[in-house]
Amino acid sequence: MSHLRDNGARYEMDEQGMTSWADYRRSGDRLYIDHVEAPPPLRGTGAAGRLMAALAADARAHNLRITPICGYAAAWLKRSKEFRDLVG
Repeated sequence: MSHLRDNGARYEMDEQGMTSWADYRRSGDRLYIDHVEAPPPLRGTGAAGRLMAALAADARAHNLRITPICGYAAAWLKRSKEFRDLVG
């Protein structure tokens, strides 16, 4: 299982030797997800969804609200029963 990395402007997770990422900005207690990307070979495998689940869990652990700018992040959060309450 890959671990979530936070470099201060991007969350990253590795799978199969490739890195999926989510660019973000933080302002106060709000996390703005600007862009989520998975390498082409990982698309359709759930890699971006696993990244979103990990970053949402991290946001919850740090009492952050999420504002998705990225369309994928918005759709994923809307579908997520576990994390949709973080959107705001």
